[in-house]
Amino acid sequence: MTPAEGTMPDGIPYTYYRCKNCRNEILNMTQLHALAEKYRVLKKYHVKLSSWGASLGLRIPKALAAKYRLTKESEIILIEEKDGLKIIPAH
Repeated sequence: MTPAEGTMPDGIPYTYYRCKNCRNEILNMTQLHALAEKYRVLKKYHVKLSSWGASLGLRIPKALAAKYRLTKESEIILIEEKDGLKIIPAH
């Protein structure tokens, strides 16, 4: 078995072991728990969009606003990517 790194279809990186003979990928419990934790963090903030005139609005949870020092006067950058949008603070 040799250590290897991969990326899930939704972009989450993970580590695993690959068998040299059969090429099977195997995760031990530590690796599996680390991957599960990444998904818990990723899926933690599930928000609904609202109508704001002809546009859509997105509420940013308080914990994320505090973490990234966002206020009602803050600006963000939206970057369109292949499978979704990336939101980046403009400061």
